[in-house]
Amino acid sequence: MAFAIPAPYLYLSPSVGEASEREAVGAFPGDEDPRVAGQLLQQPRPLEIARRLGRRASRCVRERPSVSDIFDEVDEAVRREQFIKLWERYGYLMIAVAVLIVVGVALWRGYDYWQTKKAADLGAQFTSAAILAEEGKHQEAEQAFARIAAQGTAGYRVLARLREAAELAQRDPKAAVAIYDELSASSATAQPLRDLAALRAAMLLSDTAPFAELSRRLEPLAAAGAPFRHTARELLAFAAWKAGDTAAVQKWSQLIREDPDTPPALRDRIDILTAVAGEDRKS
Repeated sequence: MAFAIPAPYLYLSPSVGEASEREAVGAFPGDEDPRVAGQLLQQPRPLEIARRLGRRASRCVRERPSVSDIFDEVDEAVRREQFIKLWERYGYLMIAVAVLIVVGVALWRGYDYWQTKKAADLGAQFTSAAILAEEGKHQEAEQAFARIAAQGTAGYRVLARLREAAELAQRDPKAAVAIYDELSASSATAQPLRDLAALRAAMLLSDTAPFAELSRRLEPLAAAGAPFRHTARELLAFAAWKAGDTAAVQKWSQLIREDPDTPPALRDRIDILTAVAGEDRKS
């Protein structure tokens, strides 16, 4: 319930009675009813109303958006619209690329798992074949290595062929030499394994082949820095002694002695060979 702001309460004179004062200023609206007086006291005063209006006006000024805020909102709307257009144009392509990446990773992981499992199985088969060879079951070991060479991975194929030739040499040296020659001539075989195959073939032929053929096979392996040069030089020295080529014996014996990496046991054998070759020359 709203009331008009009462007129100022004026005290005219101490001699004027209460009735005269009321007639001069008019009756106060809360005189008759105390509840009305309480409501009037709770109503804001004019100064308080003005203060509140001032605060509200200042708040409205502060909350008014600035020009930079308007530009930020416009930029955000433009970016959102551009993103929507890009998604509508390339969204399916992006989804397809993501699916292809996931499928590719899954296939690669599956292939890697298959390769690892296959390598483990081949390792177990290779070990079993080696045990057969140690037990003297050469034919069974040869067959086991042949299966690994036919079905195994690239690394196991070469190793299995080397072991197959070693087992085959027990009964058919010529066939074993053919396998070694095949491995030594293959570009798919690592160079150290190629050299090993060539050395094994020469060792099988050392009792039957002429010195010229052994020289052709072994001299590349006897070069300085070659991994199997010590064995190759020893074979050449003994082959030269068997052929009666004293100059070749001296040549390879000298290379063996001058090499600082020559094993002591090989030096001892070469000393014995040169002594025998000297005795043979005297006789």
